[in-house]
Amino acid sequence: MPAESPIGAGGAVPSPWRFCVAPMLDWTDRHCRMFHRQLSCHARLYTEMVTTGALLHGDVSRHLDFDPREHPVALQLGGSEPDELAQCARLGARWGYAEINLNCGCPSERVQRGAFGACLMAEPALVADCVKAMLDVASVPITVKHRIGLGKAEGYGFVRDFVGALHDAGCRVFIVHARNAWLQGLSPKKNREVPPLRYAVAAQLRRDFPQATIVLNGGVDTLDAAKAALSSFEGVMLGRAAYHTPWLLARVDAEVFNGDSPRPREAVIAAMTSYLHERAAAGVAVRSVTRHMLGLVQGERGARQWRRQLSDPQFLAAHGADALLAAARSVQWPAAA
Repeated sequence: MPAESPIGAGGAVPSPWRFCVAPMLDWTDRHCRMFHRQLSCHARLYTEMVTTGALLHGDVSRHLDFDPREHPVALQLGGSEPDELAQCARLGARWGYAEINLNCGCPSERVQRGAFGACLMAEPALVADCVKAMLDVASVPITVKHRIGLGKAEGYGFVRDFVGALHDAGCRVFIVHARNAWLQGLSPKKNREVPPLRYAVAAQLRRDFPQATIVLNGGVDTLDAAKAALSSFEGVMLGRAAYHTPWLLARVDAEVFNGDSPRPREAVIAAMTSYLHERAAAGVAVRSVTRHMLGLVQGERGARQWRRQLSDPQFLAAHGADALLAAARSVQWPAAA
């Protein structure tokens, strides 16, 4: 089935991947996703990467439990063994995730030692087998997040053949981080900054695979940039910009999906306070929730005090599950908020 047209193109229904928040290790846990969901009803959210070993030999519920209010939410897996990935995809689908995403883009040394992440791009036949194995057992979409090349070689044929092998295996959604992965000599942080962005490569993939959904990732750091990308791609994915400046997500429903206007920040704080009471009663540390919300009031008077208080263990201990309400007293809200 051809990828759906952007919203507004003949009244077509938007792709489920029209606006996504990237999987980010140590950041996009269930508490972060619940916060982001208060800001946007429609953005597609992703878990942190979960390795097959962690699921098959660890505490499954700790890794997979999530709140139904987070939907739509996708599970990102890290692994390279088809049988193991199939087992984990089956688990993820049973747990209720809307999508299983395979990580073929992470360049970290730890991931390379596990023989997965970006280094898998050098083995398209293996990745195709992984995709087939997951498709055979899961009823939800199987998607792949990947780079556009390895090292400093910039030939288009490498990524074209990689996507082609996966497309032949049945994958129809590709989240394309439009940079190469330099597997030697760069940290993961530098791998998000130093290899040049080449959006033209992602655009060529869209032309060469018209039946696939191509989601652009990499270097998109404002909502305006995201909307501009949607004139060329079925979807866009933001990462650190969405985490550090989360209020941009509040405009997504209205400006990307023609939906509701943003909720006031005070309403978001009230909703997250209710959630914090739920989680604190279940034994979750207050900071596990509040740490994701430090950027909520960026740009408002009192934002520095908000960040300082929510980072202060003594403040959190004193106010407990009402810490957000207490910190909000230091913020001077604009009259229209």
